[in-house]
Amino acid sequence: MTSSYAWRIAEGSAERAGIEIVELTTPESQADARAVFDVVWPAEDGATQVRPNLLRALVHAGGYCVAAYDSSSRDLLGATLAFLGRAEDGTLMLHSHMSAVIDAARNRHIGTTMKQHQRAWAWVHDIPVVSWTFDPLVRRNAFVNLVKLGIEVRGYHENFYGEMNDAINAGDPSDRLVAWWPVDSDRTRLAAEGNLTPLSDEAVRARSDVRIVATPEDIVTLRATDPIAARQWRLDVREQLQRSFADGWVIDGITDEGSYVLRPSTVEGESL
Repeated sequence: MTSSYAWRIAEGSAERAGIEIVELTTPESQADARAVFDVVWPAEDGATQVRPNLLRALVHAGGYCVAAYDSSSRDLLGATLAFLGRAEDGTLMLHSHMSAVIDAARNRHIGTTMKQHQRAWAWVHDIPVVSWTFDPLVRRNAFVNLVKLGIEVRGYHENFYGEMNDAINAGDPSDRLVAWWPVDSDRTRLAAEGNLTPLSDEAVRARSDVRIVATPEDIVTLRATDPIAARQWRLDVREQLQRSFADGWVIDGITDEGSYVLRPSTVEGESL
């Protein structure tokens, strides 16, 4: 496989979504990314999520910043920010720090399309892995990451960012799973070609060789309507995933009902 293959995947995804993804290399253009981040994660004190000078510096130093625009109307729909880093084993990676789509543009596969563009960009720049964190309770993100992108999950970080003051995360510990996305792996290619599917919840629950960890249907709404129940979900999922990881189990997929499926990591090269 070559980078041209990855670009074809990204361009096909953009065409189907009806969007154009544009790299933002100037302070003026980067204002679009900042606008998306501030709308999606409005801070309680009205502060911006990313200062203009910091964003400019990250991109100048080799980072990645794009915005997604509607192909016809040119309306601003989404944005992604990533910067270079190294994993504990020294692997060069692109850490995707922020990726957001405005509410009015949801369900157009814009987030997945931006990720495919990011994958192709990383490939061209000889970066073998894209990595990011995601909230284990946000079911739609878990589904995209595991099924649409084909990530591996590497670790659970309790309260990773500390206290957060945006309207989505405020009041809830910022627990995060780590997504590890090799730009060229069998699983990544299967996902890009639409050949990964969610597992059958009914079939998986009938098996004795897996562990199942349920997620709430909509944790964002639950935080606002029943914070006590939301906190209990946080603690329950944290305990189950941390215990499973400590036992040597790994997340292998997600069911059509939104439950994580785990298997022993000793089962090399197999997938459910």
